Amino acid sequence: MNKTKIYKILFYIGMIILIIPPIFVFAWMIMIGLKTGVQNIEYPPLFIFRPTLENFKAVFQQHNFLKYLTNSFIIATFATLISLFIGLPAAYSIARYKQRNLSLGILVARMTPFVSYLLPWYIIFRKLNLIDTFTALITTHLIITLPMIIWLMIAFFEGVPIELEEAALIDGCVRSETFLRIAIPLSKNGIITSAIISFIFSWNQFLFSLILSGPKTRTVPVAVYNFMSYGKIDWAGIGAAATIIVFPVLVFAFFAKNKIVEGLTKGALKG
Repeated sequence: MNKTKIYKILFYIGMIILIIPPIFVFAWMIMIGLKTGVQNIEYPPLFIFRPTLENFKAVFQQHNFLKYLTNSFIIATFATLISLFIGLPAAYSIARYKQRNLSLGILVARMTPFVSYLLPWYIIFRKLNLIDTFTALITTHLIITLPMIIWLMIAFFEGVPIELEEAALIDGCVRSETFLRIAIPLSKNGIITSAIISFIFSWNQFLFSLILSGPKTRTVPVAVYNFMSYGKIDWAGIGAAATIIVFPVLVFAFFAKNKIVEGLTKGALKG
């Protein structure tokens, strides 16, 4: 057996080892949602059982989960769109004018623990009477989505041939036109990739939503947290709700997987 085959076998073994744990956790989560409350606390755990959809019905009928899904969708969508509107020109400027100090500052802001932003945000929004509003939550989610979009897009804009933009400038275009007509179309895969990743991170954000949301703007991660109380943990409800949360993102990522892989690969090569 030659070295190439050995490396290939080791690669597939390593890939299987990495894939099995998340698949097992995901399957276990679905099983929890399909079991009754009594079945979920049995020991040893049941792997063969009659599935039920009552937990999923209860999540929507008793816990108003559709409202929480709508809130999460609104917040994640607007946070992503605003981040694209601000982040694309910022990334283009950093890439074209080599503003490394600015990009480093954005990276530091992204690496700063989110909890350090929480108290200042809470005080500000409390003073402005914006607690439990979409304005507060969308603004805080920009801390997550905006740096991510900027850093992903810098590599794509650096990969756009400068000669094309110089030719456009000679033909009479201004810098904003070269950005809109040349840089943006040539970086389409990067824009799609960064938008999808930003949406997913915003959708899953828990900390800001826990503190700054309320009955009107509660998001799905916070709604799942409410299935746990001091005296009881509704495992069946948590499993059903968690499955519902993951499912839209999973479907979205599945249909856009080619764009994500292509975008990240090109971005890595260009960077």
